[in-house]
Amino acid sequence: MVSKNTLCIWYDGTAVDAANFYAKTFPNSAVGPIHRAPGDFPSGRKGDVLTVEFTVAGIPCMGLNGGPAFKHSEAFSFQIATEDQAETDRLWNAIVDNGGQESACGWCKDRWGLSWQITPRALIEGWTDPDPAVAKRVFDAMMTMRKIDVAAIEAARRG
Repeated sequence: MVSKNTLCIWYDGTAVDAANFYAKTFPNSAVGPIHRAPGDFPSGRKGDVLTVEFTVAGIPCMGLNGGPAFKHSEAFSFQIATEDQAETDRLWNAIVDNGGQESACGWCKDRWGLSWQITPRALIEGWTDPDPAVAKRVFDAMMTMRKIDVAAIEAARRG
């Protein structure tokens, strides 16, 4: 059954490469059907890969090889909740070490320019703590980080 809501993500000819990377990196992810263009289009020819269906952490997506006209920005990101430092490190390093780049506060970009928030649950629980002093300490600690350090977040939460 086709999902009623699917994220369509624009790529410049590299949608299949991105889908394969996501499928091997994130649990509950897979690559589905690849569809070829039935005719020429502005950035390609009949028979070129036009779209690829895939899932990222259970979210249905479609990669569209639309060409160079549009670029990704931080206005859209995947936020992946992690259980511990090991999972945080594995996902962060997979993205950054595969041609991506680090940003701040748990954000990074993959080599296709798509933004990711690799967010430990400890961080979410900390900065949403009902005690404003705890939330502020956790938030302030996060603001000094690139990849999130779970031990430092937990220490900030304890005070």
